[in-house]
Amino acid sequence: MKHLEVFSTLRSLSRKSLCIAMALNSVFLITSCSKNDDESIPQPIVYAEENPLAKYQENAGFTMTTNFINSGNYEFGLVFSPNVKGKINAITLRLPDVNPDLKVTIWDYTAKTVLRTEMVNVSASNTLFTKVIAELALEKDKKYVITMNSNDWYKKTRPDNGNAVYPITAGNIKFLEYRWLSTSSQIFPTNISFNYNGGDLSFNFQQVD
Repeated sequence: MKHLEVFSTLRSLSRKSLCIAMALNSVFLITSCSKNDDESIPQPIVYAEENPLAKYQENAGFTMTTNFINSGNYEFGLVFSPNVKGKINAITLRLPDVNPDLKVTIWDYTAKTVLRTEMVNVSASNTLFTKVIAELALEKDKKYVITMNSNDWYKKTRPDNGNAVYPITAGNIKFLEYRWLSTSSQIFPTNISFNYNGGDLSFNFQQVD
């Protein structure tokens, strides 16, 4: 009688062990399939940010710098076009003097309308400031203008004071013109100059496609 009880107990344990093994195998198969499914889904590419200013100045040949301080207010900046779809994540700038309320504007070039206005506290001279902004989507090949309104700036020129040859490509950004207007108001600049750039004003761009 005891032998039968022992046999019955062993058979019960074997059945239980088999059930446990089957359950564990099912979990393994589900996990493995789920992992394989995840691996088969292509992951989006995250592109690095790029700031085109230094490459623009290099390619334009603007290696000479003159500081202008308290030299009259101007709305001035660069016309540009992205070669790829992307976004602006931050404004970057440097001035030879302080300005707690520097106004930076990003325009639609064709419509001449304001897309974004950002105020930047330039609390120290000759210092690079970066202001992270709510991302601004940019369309491929569409024209934009980034300007600031200031009476302080760095004037960048070529050693021979000659004209830069536009368009100038710097990474994924193509620069088309430098524009300016004598005004203290936020007005779309209408004058064009090719033999210098007033800055340093730029942005951090990130490709999204």
